[in-house]
Amino acid sequence: MISKKLGDLLNDQVNFEYYSAYIYFSMAAQFKHDGLNGFSNWMNVQTQEELCHGTAMLNHLVQRGFKPEMKAIPQPPVSWKSPLSIFENALEHEEMVTKRIHGIAAAAESEKDFALLNFIQWFISEQVEEEANDNEIIGQLRLIGEAKGGLFMMDKELGARKFALPVIPGGGLAQAGA
Repeated sequence: MISKKLGDLLNDQVNFEYYSAYIYFSMAAQFKHDGLNGFSNWMNVQTQEELCHGTAMLNHLVQRGFKPEMKAIPQPPVSWKSPLSIFENALEHEEMVTKRIHGIAAAAESEKDFALLNFIQWFISEQVEEEANDNEIIGQLRLIGEAKGGLFMMDKELGARKFALPVIPGGGLAQAGA
């Protein structure tokens, strides 16, 4: 059984993961509106990943005897001035997620909840990848600047991203809606 304090922390993160999905879905809509279908695809894949993260956390809570509580999801931003500003916002958001995940890990360590500590380790590693992906794309966008040909090439590259269902140890099937 997970403690109420840790259950509440992880439950808040479940809701934040779904909020993250909502943000990325809004970013995908902006890219789609702007005719950047590859960028839109990249963000749609990101949306699916966040839904899986939240669902895995929800599953972990249930497995540990905690009843999750779904909360209202705030409205995400709806427009950005450029692809670069979107990815800068995405990086800023992922850095916030990293802080939250680290807080959960620290609380789990403090309470000696090794099951949660083991579970949350996957997300700690995942956050390294999330931030690295955003930083790489930000670097590329800064390099191409206003070059439309570069943006077109990036759009084609980002359009190739495919969703792969993550297997998150201790989270059961991570599939959204599972």
